[in-house]
Formats: sequence, structure tokens, C-alpha cells
Amino acid sequence: MNKVAKKNKQLKPNTAPWRFYVVAAVILLVYLVLAARSAYIQVIEPDMLKKQGDRRSKRIAELDVQRGSIVDRNGDELAVSVPVETVWADPKIVMENNAFAMEKHWQALADVLGKDVKELTARIGKNPNKRFLYVERQVSPAMADYIKQLKIPGIHLRKESKRFYPAGEISAHIVGFTNVDDKGIEGIERLYDDKLTGTSGSKRFRKDAKGRKVEILSVEEATPPQNVELSIDQRIQALAYKELKGAVRAFKATSGSVVVVNVHSGEILALANSPSFNPNNRKNTAIHRFRNRAITDVYEPGSTMKPLSMLTALEFGTAEQSTVIDTSPGWMRLGGRRVSDPINRGKLSLQDILVTSSNMGTTKLALSVPKEFLLDRFFDAGFAEDTGTGLVGETMGMMSSRSRWSQYELATLSWGYGLAISPLQLARFYATLANGGVKIPLRILKSDEVPQGQRIFGEAQAKYIVSLLEGVVTEGGASRAAVDGYRVGGKTGTAIKAVPGGYGNDYVGLFAGVAPISNPELAVVVVINEPGGDLYHGGEIAAPVFSRVMKGALQVLNVEPDAHTRIVEAKQAKQIRGGGNA
Repeated sequence: MNKVAKKNKQLKPNTAPWRFYVVAAVILLVYLVLAARSAYIQVIEPDMLKKQGDRRSKRIAELDVQRGSIVDRNGDELAVSVPVETVWADPKIVMENNAFAMEKHWQALADVLGKDVKELTARIGKNPNKRFLYVERQVSPAMADYIKQLKIPGIHLRKESKRFYPAGEISAHIVGFTNVDDKGIEGIERLYDDKLTGTSGSKRFRKDAKGRKVEILSVEEATPPQNVELSIDQRIQALAYKELKGAVRAFKATSGSVVVVNVHSGEILALANSPSFNPNNRKNTAIHRFRNRAITDVYEPGSTMKPLSMLTALEFGTAEQSTVIDTSPGWMRLGGRRVSDPINRGKLSLQDILVTSSNMGTTKLALSVPKEFLLDRFFDAGFAEDTGTGLVGETMGMMSSRSRWSQYELATLSWGYGLAISPLQLARFYATLANGGVKIPLRILKSDEVPQGQRIFGEAQAKYIVSLLEGVVTEGGASRAAVDGYRVGGKTGTAIKAVPGGYGNDYVGLFAGVAPISNPELAVVVVINEPGGDLYHGGEIAAPVFSRVMKGALQVLNVEPDAHTRIVEAKQAKQIRGGGNA
């Protein structure tokens, strides 16, 4: 027993107490460090690890929306968005993969994009730490497929959309165009940019290590864009542009405009300008071609204002339907300045004054009313205000509101000098006449709402003036404006263009008219600016365009011919006269 006890005593480990304390202290220290680290990460600064985790797992998918379409009143597309792709580069990836060593691939990329390969590679390699650089915007799908097959590291494709204008130059000034970022910068594209654009949405989700979606974090719905439906009838627009372009070329004119308006609704059915431009390819296009001349350019309207001067005298009471004006000896002096007709026309009825476009007759009618009344009629007609379309760049015209007017200035105002208006303003005035003296704002958007008009002329007087305008076409020098099957009324205008210090040698030929006379539906204005040939009068160069445009528009709209009503009215008038004699 003693031997066994002694042996056990010898085998008992002889451990120093300090070693135990050292090990315990180390273990405790490790736990304290881990606890402190955990506290620091979870309590003091947890955002850092969250961000790192989010970078690995959280993704955002953009829900892009394409731009809305612009259509005419019948639903024909005037502007649509088509899918394209944009080529972009990640210079850092290009440099890290030594992609510039793929010389043949870069040459192929440069060739398909039409770029110099040295300039292309130098531009990408200029900033090797940059992560995004546009190489080419809006390439076609075929080009995108070719570039994708090159498989150049750091060269990527991104889906975008591009505007396409099916009507091309025909409706270019109305529709306008967008820039490379799909932002409207001209025409309807600019005016209704917010409506056409919509709002992109997004989806935030979390994915696992294999790229699978494991959690939808949030969804922001996209706001779809809206389409814009214009009042334009593309059939009439195409006809107006064709006839206008032909006339501008035939008469070697600088430019021209045509406006077609529905007299009852104020809707603009056509608004054409020449020269125009191709909105699908605007490279090397002169800036002046982008101008919508029908709303931005102003002209002295010439004799197209004579119906307004005559209407003013009728409304004031200094003239009646039976009034005869003695224009002998064919000229007069006002304040030392001469007003005259080409010949002494003698005594003229109101119909004769418009048919012969007598300056003397119009002057005497205008001077028979107080100055303020005459000027108010011109302002009431809308010659110092916009037409209500809201179109970008529309002018208010030039009509002086000064208090001092000489008799000569009032005389020239009565036959269309001393003010400057746009073709669209002139169209609204003739639409007002055709609408029985009710002025309504013009509209470029299709609408079923009944417009709120303002009566500015008496109905009986306005209708009488319209009947006189028919005589200008049937009996006067505006016979080229006649339309087979329809009763048409209108007035020619020929104005010398003003230059600094007076008037120059250039002319503007105009024709403004309405049809059908029995129940007017359309007002059409044609302006031919600075014709270069021997013909320059409105009846020679603008009236034929009016005739063809008016005829085509009436047929497109299925307006019933009314030429037979002239015969019926003539027979009725003859019967009345016969009964009276009996």
C-alpha cells in the first residue's frame, strides 16, 4: 500500500498556478475582443457592413417607358419611338483586359461606326479609371448585333429609343423633333414634352450568390406617357404641302405658308411651310428651315384687309349695303401724300370696291368712321394677340396702339399697310367672318368640346361681307381661286415688303378665302413670300394654290358641293323682282 501511494504521489502533475491564469486570461481576452468587435459592428457602425452586403446582393432594375406617340385627328402616326441601342465603354475594364491589343476588332468597331480607329481608342484610353463613356448613341439593331459579336472587353450596349417621323418634311414644322436624349426641343414635341415623356419606374430586389431573385424590396410603378392627338388632318396637310412646295419652286419664291382652319371649331387642319426639312436626318440643315413661318413670320397683309375696313363702316352705320362711293377722280391727297387707284373708277358699289380692290373706295369708307372705332375693329380681329394655339414661337403680330394716327396712316391701314400679321392670324380673321362674326381661339389639338367664342362683328354684316367675297372670285381678278362645284369667296393681297427707311423691291402675294359660301366650313390662307419671277400678284401666284388646296380639303371632308344653290338663289331673286314689278 505504501508503495502504491508513493507511486501515485509521484505521478500527480505538478502544474504551476500562473499558467492556468495565463490561459484563462487569454481566453477571456479573446472573448472580450470578439464581444467588442460585435458591439462595434452591430451598435456603433453597422452601416458599413450593410453597404457591403447590399453591394453584393441588392440590385435595381429600371422600368423605362418609351415616349408617347403624336398622331393626327384620324390616328395616323406623325411621331413614334423605335427601339435602338447605344454603344458605351468602360475604360477601366478595357485597360485591365488589355483590350487594345485586339487591333482587328477595334478596326471593325471603328469601321461600322464610321469613326477613325486611332481617335476612338485614344478617347477611350484618355481616362483609364473612368467607368462610363458614350461611344455612339442610337445605333440600329443590325449594327448593335455586329458590335456584340466583336466581344471587345469593356464595350457594352444599352437599350434606348429614338424618334421616327413617318410624315417626314410634310409635317416637320408642326410636330418638331427631340434631341438625342429624347427631350422635345421644337414644335409639339417641345410644347407637350411632359405629357409625352411619362415617368420611369424601378424595382429594388435582393439576389443570392447564383443571381436568383430572393426578395423584392420595393417597386416604384412607371407613369405611362400619353399620346398627343392633333387637330391636323394628314391628308389635307400632305396636299397643302405638295401644292405649296410646287408653287414656291415654280415662282422662285423665298418661302411660303398655307393654313387650313375649320371655321366652327377653330381646329387647324393643315399648317404647311416651304422650305421644310427632314426631321429624321437634320445634319447640315440650315437653322432657318426649322422656323414655323406660318406662326413666326409677319407680313403686311395688303388688300386682304379691305373686307375688314368695309365691315367697320357697315357696323358704324356710315355705309349700307346699297351705298355707292364716288372715287373720282381716282386719287386724293391726305396730309401731302397721295392715295390713288390705277385708273379713275368713278362710282363704285361695295361689291365693286372689293372686286376692283379700290384703294380710294376703301379709304373713303375707313375715314368715314371715327379713328378709335376703326382701330378697335383691327384690335378686336386679333391682330395684336396670339391665336390661342400655344405653339412655341407664335407671334402676336405688329399693330401699333399709339394715340396719334394721321389720315394717311389710317387710309393705308384700311388696305393692309401699317400692320404686320402672321398667316395664322389672317386665317383666324377669315374664319371669324365665315363664322358669322364670332371669333374663336384656334386649336392644334383635336377636341370634341364646343369652343367658347366671342362675338366681335354683327352676324348680318359678317355674312354680307362673305357674300361680297364670292363676287371677288366670280367677277374679279381672283377667278383662279374658283373651285369646281363649290361657291368660294376670298380676297387677294399683294404687298411690297418693307425695308429700313421705306419699301424695297420684293413682294408678298396672298390669298385668303372661305368655302362653301352657302354654309362655310373652311378658311384657307396662302402666302407666297418674295416671288422671283415676273408674276407676283396674289391673284396670280397664291389664288391657284388656294383653289387646289380648298378643293382637295372639301373633298377629303366629304363636304357637299353647293354650286347649285347659286342658281336657285338667282332664280328666287328674279321671281321676287318679277313679283314686285307686277
